[in-house]
Amino acid sequence: MKRILFLAAAMLLALSCAPKKADAPKALVLYYSQTGTTEKVALAIAEKTGADVEAIVVVNPYDGDYNATIQRGLQEMQTGAYPELQPLTSNIAEYDVVFIGYPVWFGTYAPPIETLLGNEALKGKKIVPFCTCGSGGIDTSSKAMAAKLTESEVLPGYGVRAARIDAICAELDQFLKAGGYVEGEAVAVEEYPEAVAVTEEQAAIFDAAVAGYAMIQAKAETVAARTHFLGGQEYLFTAKDVNNGATMQVNVLVEEGKEPVFTQVYR
Repeated sequence: MKRILFLAAAMLLALSCAPKKADAPKALVLYYSQTGTTEKVALAIAEKTGADVEAIVVVNPYDGDYNATIQRGLQEMQTGAYPELQPLTSNIAEYDVVFIGYPVWFGTYAPPIETLLGNEALKGKKIVPFCTCGSGGIDTSSKAMAAKLTESEVLPGYGVRAARIDAICAELDQFLKAGGYVEGEAVAVEEYPEAVAVTEEQAAIFDAAVAGYAMIQAKAETVAARTHFLGGQEYLFTAKDVNNGATMQVNVLVEEGKEPVFTQVYR
């Protein structure tokens, strides 16, 4: 019944994500969603691939208050006392590919996922991480997942900022085609050229993209640019934090007629 309700909800999402099923191994989408944002991505993946889908539910739910949730999550990560989960209704052993979705907390997957990854049935499976985030974390969380699931194959994942959730239809289409999870050819993506020192104009693009986001207070130093597969120009900036001197890389997308936005941060 739970799975039927999730699939019904997918049909109601105003995402216009038309599924394109491929002759592919049997797939399952498991996800933890604190605010409903990750759930939107999970349901879109299930709709496009025809995969079964199930939410990961914590026995003692986070109360929804932002500060309390952050404090609890940090304590769980520091002590290793990760939350207990309600039993899954899905039998992981029946699936070849498992998509695992989560919000990024403290640069990695949220604590409920740590509990999930202890499930012995994940051994030998192909694992596809996906996440929603404030700025970034698909790279660090995927590495952490691969380090945890040493007997599974953790494949390249997909991450999207919560502020860009409306972009998931086109981006997921590209990601799923590139991974062979749905039929069709992915758009060819050109490599970034060698990075060069930023110009004043490019520095202004970077500043505009990160303006108003308190977690990024940095100055762009070098940049590489290419055409984005959806159109427009995509930049990979290397920037230095003005407070602590730490180096980060920031993807910025400039679509025609739109303001610059950053899509991912790699720290």
